[in-house]
Amino acid sequence: MIVVTGATGQLGRLVIAALLKTVPANRIVAAVRNPANAGDLAAQGVQVRRADYTDAASLDDALRDATRVLLISSNQIGERLAQHRAVIDAAKRAKVQLLAYTSVLRAAVSPLGLAGEHRDTEQAIRESGVPAVILRNGWYTENYTAGLGNAVAGGAIYGSAGAGRISSAARRDYAEAAAVVLSGEGHAGKTYELGGDTAYTLAELAAEVSRQSGKDVQYRDIPEGDYKAALLGFGLPEELAVLLSDSDAQAAKGALFEEGRQLSALIGRPTTAWSETVAQTLKTL
Repeated sequence: MIVVTGATGQLGRLVIAALLKTVPANRIVAAVRNPANAGDLAAQGVQVRRADYTDAASLDDALRDATRVLLISSNQIGERLAQHRAVIDAAKRAKVQLLAYTSVLRAAVSPLGLAGEHRDTEQAIRESGVPAVILRNGWYTENYTAGLGNAVAGGAIYGSAGAGRISSAARRDYAEAAAVVLSGEGHAGKTYELGGDTAYTLAELAAEVSRQSGKDVQYRDIPEGDYKAALLGFGLPEELAVLLSDSDAQAAKGALFEEGRQLSALIGRPTTAWSETVAQTLKTL
């Protein structure tokens, strides 16, 4: 039995879709805080179980009969470690054979502000003794392409990444890697540094958006504080604005660059070209 936490999130749904290609639906559990939001998964034959990080009994029930568990990192910054520990403890009680965790690129040494909770979670997993694999996900290309509507309309992509190169991949690439690990063998004890095959700067991203959209879009590099203020102005919550502006500033120093190509090796194909993700996004505008 394979259990996927956070299964109604963007990554979780893609992981389940990838698993369904090779794993019978009744052997997949979608562990979600609100089962009412998982009706589409239940309709495909996936088991839906309630899983609340603050309710140990719900986690024990969600992980019932589980052999493999994917712990998708929580999006509640500042509360993630306690939430993750609750799942780790439940996995230990369930005696799962493999716990996979979605961490962040080079978590052990990363200067990213968001890396701290990931480092602590990785340590908690090691201390638990549960057989585990760490999926250190790099940046999602969608983190940038989600804002292309405003960029095309305003003629600019704003950021603080300077000339830093970003080895992002499409969210579905990381989801497929998780599915490969959950349904395969020989991954326990491993840590994968995952990123896209081809890196780019935000200036190159802006140039590609200009080429594809036929509109003049420039990259405007601004100080981290100004970028945070701009994100707040776009309506982003404080915690997310801090996360994104810090991540851009650290990208300028190489924090989001990875050339090991472990992601494409895991999924058995090249990662989705960032220009393709740009094209897919522009079609929706």
